[in-house]
Amino acid sequence: MIDSFKQFIEVNGEVAAALALGQPVVALESTIISHGMPYPQNVETALRVEQIVREHGAVPATIAIIKGKIKVGLSEAEVSYLGQAENVIKTSRRDLPLIIAKGLDGATTVASTMIIADMAGIRVFVTGGIGGVHRGAPETFDVSADLTELARTDVAVICAGCKSILDIGLTLEYLETHGVPVIGYQTDDFPAFYTRASGFGVDYRLDTPRDVAKAIRTKWDLGLRGGLVVANPILREHELPLDLLAGIVEAAVQEAHKQGIRGKEITPFLLAQVKEMTGGRSLVANIELIYHNARVGAHLASALASL
Repeated sequence: MIDSFKQFIEVNGEVAAALALGQPVVALESTIISHGMPYPQNVETALRVEQIVREHGAVPATIAIIKGKIKVGLSEAEVSYLGQAENVIKTSRRDLPLIIAKGLDGATTVASTMIIADMAGIRVFVTGGIGGVHRGAPETFDVSADLTELARTDVAVICAGCKSILDIGLTLEYLETHGVPVIGYQTDDFPAFYTRASGFGVDYRLDTPRDVAKAIRTKWDLGLRGGLVVANPILREHELPLDLLAGIVEAAVQEAHKQGIRGKEITPFLLAQVKEMTGGRSLVANIELIYHNARVGAHLASALASL
C-alpha cells in the first residue's frame, strides 16, 4: 500500500490477512449497491456475490467510501447502510479527493474501484460490465473514465463485456489504442452485458483460469502497465435476445436525449429504462451475470495467487 494513502484507507482485517499471506482476494465495486439496483435486491445481491467469492476459494473485498474513509472490505452492516442511504455519490477518479476531503459517502465505479484495489495490492476485480464510449461520442466526447483507468492501472477486470447501451465498436477501438488486452473467457465473441455476443470479437480467447492468470502475470512482469478486460459472457439460460434489446436500447437512448440527461447520470437512467421496457427481465439478467463473474473471478484470483 502507498504510504501517503494510509491515512485515508481502512482495510478489513480478513482482507488484510489474506493479502499478507498471498491468498486470493477479489475486489468488488459498490456502485451496484447504491446506484445499480433497487433496495433490497441491491443488498441481497452484494452479500450473495461476497458469499459466492468465498465459496469458490477467495476473499471478497467490497470497496466504498463511508463518511470520508475508504473501506476495503465492508461489513454486512455497511453494505446494508449503502443500500439504503440517500445522497451516496457515484464516485469515479475525479470525485475521490472531494468525497474524502468532505467526509461524504461514495459508491465506487469501475475506475475508482480499480484505483483503490491497486493501492491495497488487489489485482483481480469483479464487476457487472465496464463503462465505455457512449453513443454519439464523436460529438459529445462522452467516454467513460473506466477506459482510461484500464489503460494505466494494474488490475484485471472480470466483466460481462460492456453494457449494450454503449457504442461497443468504439469502446473496443479505444481499448486497442491504449494497449488494453480484451480476453474472451471461453468465448470468441465480445459479450454485451445482457447478451452473450455483440457482433464484435475479442483479442484473444483463453479457456482456463490458469491460462488467463499466466497472461496477466506476463503482462505485468514485462513492465506493461495497465489492466486487462476478461470478458465473461452471461450464461446462456439467463441472456436476453439481442434483437429484443436493440430496439429497447435505441428507445432508451432517444428518451435520454429528449430529457437532456448526460454525464454520470446517463447510465443509471438508461438501465432503469431498459428494466422498465423488459418488464424487469434485465434486472434478473444483471444479477445472474454478476454471480457468474464472481465465480470466474474467484477462480482467476486463486490461479493468479498460485503463480
